[in-house]
Amino acid sequence: MDGSAAELEAAERVVMRWDSASAGAGADEPMLFDGAGDRAEADRFLRAVDDLRRLAPPSPAAVGSPRRLSSSSVSSAAAGSGAVQVAMARLEDEFRHVLSSRALDLEIEALADLSSLSINSDRSNSASSADLPAADEDDSVSASIGRRSSAYRSLRSIREIDLLPDDAVADLRAIASRMAAAGYGRECAQVYASVRKPAVDASLRRLGVERLSIGDVQRLEWDALEAKIRRWIRAARAAVRGVFASERRLCFHIFHDLPISSSTISAAAAPATHDTPFAEAVKGAALQLFGFAEAISIGRRSPEKLFKIIDLHDALSDLLPDVSDIFAASKAAESIYVQAVEIRSRLADAVRGILSEFENAVLRDPPKTAVPGGTIHPLTRYVMNYSSLICDYKVTLSELIVSRPSASARLAAEGNELVPSLADLELPELENQLPLASHIVWIIVVLEHNLEGKAALYKDLALSHLFMMNNVHYIVHKVKDSPDLWGMIGDDYLKRLTGKFTMAATNYQRTSWLKILNCLRDEGLHVSGGFSSGISKSALRERFKSFNAAFEDAHRVQSGWCVPDNQLREELRISIAEKLLPAYRSFLGRFRHHIENGKHPELYIKYSVEDLEIAVGDFFEGVPPSPHNRRRSHG
Repeated sequence: MDGSAAELEAAERVVMRWDSASAGAGADEPMLFDGAGDRAEADRFLRAVDDLRRLAPPSPAAVGSPRRLSSSSVSSAAAGSGAVQVAMARLEDEFRHVLSSRALDLEIEALADLSSLSINSDRSNSASSADLPAADEDDSVSASIGRRSSAYRSLRSIREIDLLPDDAVADLRAIASRMAAAGYGRECAQVYASVRKPAVDASLRRLGVERLSIGDVQRLEWDALEAKIRRWIRAARAAVRGVFASERRLCFHIFHDLPISSSTISAAAAPATHDTPFAEAVKGAALQLFGFAEAISIGRRSPEKLFKIIDLHDALSDLLPDVSDIFAASKAAESIYVQAVEIRSRLADAVRGILSEFENAVLRDPPKTAVPGGTIHPLTRYVMNYSSLICDYKVTLSELIVSRPSASARLAAEGNELVPSLADLELPELENQLPLASHIVWIIVVLEHNLEGKAALYKDLALSHLFMMNNVHYIVHKVKDSPDLWGMIGDDYLKRLTGKFTMAATNYQRTSWLKILNCLRDEGLHVSGGFSSGISKSALRERFKSFNAAFEDAHRVQSGWCVPDNQLREELRISIAEKLLPAYRSFLGRFRHHIENGKHPELYIKYSVEDLEIAVGDFFEGVPPSPHNRRRSHG
């Protein structure tokens, strides 16, 4: 027997001692690559495998069809090339054992903290349907809504975590290199994927990633879906930058530069690369993860979803460079990156569609019943808070909104009997205006237009003007309170809005008080001829009675009207008092003695100037007036 034959026989003896299919082998058999085992025996086994490869005839696997190793096939193998199959079966078992038994517990809590590595990473309080005010809410709502001034722009924050100890990774590399060299690289890769795939799936479950179909996602109520989006954003960062990045690193250390494709692979089969094990281990989890965002992107578009979808879009945009690093360089996994890019594009389309739907919803909001007291309409609060939030997201929206509102969109509600005619409605052309700014201006334009239709519901023309004054003042107030919103619409359009508010206030005062002030004019009181004093006492008594009735009616009605802004309410009362009190004081001074010299003067001069001043303080409180103990001027 020559030296080569002796070496081959010695190698066969070492290998056959570890035949997994031999009698007595069982689940509790010792393992060569046990963390606490005899490393010398493992090293002898690897040397024997190297000798078999070098000295044995070609394995039947090299000329047969690709197949998964099994105990029965190995037990029937002969010596020589059969010993190679025995060695491969043993190495396969050892590879699986090391992967399974030496895996470190992944600290999901630490991965979840990856969100802290991103700028503006957690916007869990961003706008939702719950954030936008209802009819009885005031501007304090805005303070509770999460604000931010830019889209996600994070530092690169991949955190690769050791999934196995270094010595275990070295053992896996040693085993994989022998199996690949012997033409069993694909079998080794399949074992890797079969062990790591459940581990990846378990990690995503611990991160809170649920197995939901597109239909499951689209059937969820928005409140539940909104919470899932917040959890998904945190989970996606941890999954991509922690779980997937760590899996790719582990796979690289084990399989880099190894010929994974089996020598028995058929020509029709796709060739495997050293990234194939990684792709097979994580692809299902990645598709599940990004499938949630995909379901959101193709779901029903409604205005309350806008800001959460922007959050989702920004989070995905922030992750894409990392997704590219992890997946795009691998032919086996690049489809995951392609999918993520496509989903981001669909989310961008959804954002544009939702903004358009919001504009149409403002147009279509029907004038049903007038709000009591001419106060601020819930639609006005909703739209202006929504517009302020649009400006909070202006970085992303300025990138996504690239066209001004189209003529067809502007006339979308034309002919709809629920909204006023849009024939005279135009979008102001403002200089150097971004497309996003044009949309915001358009939203305010159609809001004003809709409010005019709602104002027409009031039978009292003065209350109609007061309603417009309240609502346009609120719009101006919200613009001035938001520098971003002000910057978007510009000074010129703000001046137009302020002019409309001022005009509405003037029209209210003219409509409401002109009749009352006319009672205090001299016209119609003077007579001429005979021994008359020149004043018709009967006409004067009727004039005082008319004033009293008109003022009492205004006091009774307008005390129930509402001006919710404290400063505006006080300014309006002052303006009324500045017109009413001097006129009444002058009228009273000129004519009271004519009444006081007659019978029952208290029936005609019912109020002093001070009484009126006190009464004006009741106006616009939104509640019925309280009776005043008025001093009679005739007394």
